[in-house]
Amino acid sequence: MILAHKIALDPNDRPETYFRKAAGTARFAYNWALAEWQRQYAVWKADPTGSNPSDPALCKQLNAIKGDPFPWMLEITKNAPQMAIMYLGRAFKNWFAGIAEYLTFKKKGRHDSLALTNDQVTVKGHKVHIPNLGSVRMHESLRFVGKVLDGTISWTADHWFLSVTVEMPDPPSIRRENQAVVGVDLGISALATLSTGEKIGGPQAYAAAQKDLRRLSQQFSRQLEAAKVRAGLEPGQPIPKGMHLAWSKHMVKTQRRRARLHARVANIRADALHQLTTDLVEQFDVIAIEDLNVAGMLKNHRLARAMADMSFGEFRRQLESKAAQRGKTVVVVNRWYPSSKICSACGYKMPKMPLAVREWTCPQCQTHHDRDINAAIHVRIVAESSVRSSSPVSA
Repeated sequence: MILAHKIALDPNDRPETYFRKAAGTARFAYNWALAEWQRQYAVWKADPTGSNPSDPALCKQLNAIKGDPFPWMLEITKNAPQMAIMYLGRAFKNWFAGIAEYLTFKKKGRHDSLALTNDQVTVKGHKVHIPNLGSVRMHESLRFVGKVLDGTISWTADHWFLSVTVEMPDPPSIRRENQAVVGVDLGISALATLSTGEKIGGPQAYAAAQKDLRRLSQQFSRQLEAAKVRAGLEPGQPIPKGMHLAWSKHMVKTQRRRARLHARVANIRADALHQLTTDLVEQFDVIAIEDLNVAGMLKNHRLARAMADMSFGEFRRQLESKAAQRGKTVVVVNRWYPSSKICSACGYKMPKMPLAVREWTCPQCQTHHDRDINAAIHVRIVAESSVRSSSPVSA
């Protein structure tokens, strides 16, 4: 089992300067390799007899030339550029496999991070030791005990963080004689509705922070217009391409406050999802969910913000990962299965069921249903049938 722990760092001036240089070096190496990969790939397509670009070849190419045109790269650990190019190679493989979008160049301030191999990261207590730099204090100690695989130092919302990946033995799989099965229906009013009748509300972190985010965005817009006027531009005029607009101290302060608020929203959402998915895999042996078309659902502009705030895709990713680690089973039910329309008592199927209808009464057996609970029960029934027949449900 592989787990990661993200810990806030408390560096003084020297480590922070080193982190910024290393992150800049990694970003430069990534962008250089991406441009070189695109050039070599175009040449290879025109003449397939040549060699196809690869991340090991680009690493060797950069190492051969970095001492002359880029001497400042020698001041930073070699892991920073090499790992950046290696991640670029992985990203290209994902793109060729059709599971990722085409790659773009990284921008300063948005992708400030550097990756380190296990021999570059030594964690002891509340400190992490990095060669050629020394010890940097962490806000807490590492929670997991195991083999450290790698570490990533990143800049997020005005703070430096260390993400440590640790390999641990798999926890013992708890398998009951009669497997506990639960159906889960995801929604907006309640993040998850279980077939047991329990409803778990979502944190709705973005909705709670929306007022403050709007205020900070409006404040930054006013400060930006003032900066344009100071630079000689007309109010409302777009910034000409290539023009560097100097930010005031108030603009930097507002931007940092907005970044911290976005980070808080993301942390609240991730914490709620982790607690929910962990509880599910610890209580049940088989968890059934629907194969939701999240990308298509987000095209509904009336519900897109609320759906994105619930993070249905992240819920499924966490659930499948934790279930695999603990030997549990996740059954994914076909998205076209009419779980909301079928009566769980008699099997009658309603001809229509608009999204606005949250409760309904079966015209055949007169059973009153909560839409979400009824859907969760049907998802559980499909999962039980799948377990009995030992055949996976189509997704």
